[in-house]
Amino acid sequence: MTIAMIDDHGLVVAGERIDGPVGCGRGVRDGSPSGRGRGRPGAGAGRAGGRARPRRVTPSPVGLPGLSAPLSPAVRDLLADAGRGLGSAVRATDVADRYAAAHLSALRAAAALIAARARPTRGRRGSVWQLLPAVAPEFGEWAAYFAAGSAKRQAAQAGISRLITPREADDIVRQAAAFLDLVETTLVQDAEGLDAG
Repeated sequence: MTIAMIDDHGLVVAGERIDGPVGCGRGVRDGSPSGRGRGRPGAGAGRAGGRARPRRVTPSPVGLPGLSAPLSPAVRDLLADAGRGLGSAVRATDVADRYAAAHLSALRAAAALIAARARPTRGRRGSVWQLLPAVAPEFGEWAAYFAAGSAKRQAAQAGISRLITPREADDIVRQAAAFLDLVETTLVQDAEGLDAG
């Protein structure tokens, strides 16, 4: 889970990452929505005897002053918006609001990754979920997962909550949290790779 401080301009200025299952699942590093990606949910940080194991705390990569290759302001803004949206989803009590806020959080995280990786080309159009696999193939399964939920998000935003169960809302909050965590990690690795190369 990333605990961050946001400055007056909406930029992440400091934070800590807590690895392992915590809160709404931000620390779960499954690498894909199905858990079949890089590692599996909770690998190495599960429950032992019904109690949570201690978690390792490391610096959060997003927006820390120590990051050698800084992310662009647009990418930082999108990540900050995604983090705030995820916070709204966690706090929301209405099922439709939880679902919509979590899905929009994931959408902004995907947009941040596209903004960081994509090279401008003429004619490149499509939804974020269509563009994401082209720019970041390792996120193809995530794109398919969130694309499948777009219609429900639109229904939720229109006030039609009967299409969304509480479990679906909880699931998408957890998946959006894991997705945001993975996007943040990927962007930092990309930035550090560019700086080293």
